[in-house]
Amino acid sequence: MGLPVVGMVGGGQLSRMTHQAAIALGLSLKVLADATHDSAALVACGVTVGDHTSLDDLRAFAAGCEVVTFDHEHVPEGLLEALEQGGATLHPGPAALRHAQDKVVMRERLAALGVPVPPFTPVATVRDIEGFAKHVGWPLVLKSATGGYDGKGVWVVASADEAAEVVASGVRLVAEQLVPLQRELAAVVARSPYGQGAAWPVVETVQSDGVCVEVVSPAPDLPEALALEAQSLALRLADELGVVGVLAVELFQVAGPDGTSTLLVNELAMRPHNSAHWTIEGARTSQFEQHLRAVLDYPLGATTATAPWVVMANVLGGQDAEPDLDKRLHLLMARDPSLKVHLYGKAVRPGRKIGHVTALGSDLADVRARAQVGAAYLKDGRWPETESR
Repeated sequence: MGLPVVGMVGGGQLSRMTHQAAIALGLSLKVLADATHDSAALVACGVTVGDHTSLDDLRAFAAGCEVVTFDHEHVPEGLLEALEQGGATLHPGPAALRHAQDKVVMRERLAALGVPVPPFTPVATVRDIEGFAKHVGWPLVLKSATGGYDGKGVWVVASADEAAEVVASGVRLVAEQLVPLQRELAAVVARSPYGQGAAWPVVETVQSDGVCVEVVSPAPDLPEALALEAQSLALRLADELGVVGVLAVELFQVAGPDGTSTLLVNELAMRPHNSAHWTIEGARTSQFEQHLRAVLDYPLGATTATAPWVVMANVLGGQDAEPDLDKRLHLLMARDPSLKVHLYGKAVRPGRKIGHVTALGSDLADVRARAQVGAAYLKDGRWPETESR
């Protein structure tokens, strides 16, 4: 018998990097892409162009797969349920995925489980928001209950007038307290149908304008007890929610009343996640290989780090619509041969994630600087002004 075929709905960079991991395992990864120019469609051979909101397209795609998984959470829940009822194996399944698709569902379920989350409430009117503000104060955060990514669908509002502008958009909303954030962390784990779990080191994620620009592993100066708490929480949520595959738990680290730090769950993602791209070079088993192992119920791989410090910096699109990435890549490789570069084959738009670079080493300041310089140079073609070369 041949090895199983895994199907991945979505043709973005997550599918692209999962395809790379599948090659080493001898697996075939089929991809349902929106278009032939999607990131994964440019490199994978088993590509079907179709609509992830079409049940017919989804059924036809799933028919040739042992298991179907996802590189995004945008397949409507009803279609997922219809696929499952039709005999398709989905990992994660619709019962789990709804907690990543709907922030109200997620917040309410986590609160019921006793998991710490920011104070929240669903809101539909300005009066609802004003009532919530009486309890938590202004400013507060409004989030789109569904969709939203990389800072989109999130608004910090300081008054009823500002809130009214968001309400007028007609988006279904949830309001949250603007918590006293120390920093953002991510605990990424994997779980198999058998129930095996594995956790990578907890990382710090650095945001700019709502977009993750840097991930540092392990999170600097994170007390061991808090790191273990984050990993245990993520593994518990994977089990409680029935997640199969990779689960990323985005966390807020906040100051407690006694001066110690506490953790609040911000978001969940049930797929490979930007906060774990560092694992390609920085861990014994990358998140992409681990996701494949998990959805196929293979034994999970070791998650130990390959270096004391690993830093991943996202490459964002700059103002140059047609940058000479080949020239920049050539010069960057000459400057820092040990830097690892991943480009996604995506059209360049300002602020869009078009790749990432990873640096490893024993000196955090050096590793961080190298990753930042590499990402910045690929973005705009300029070295730091403090350097002569």
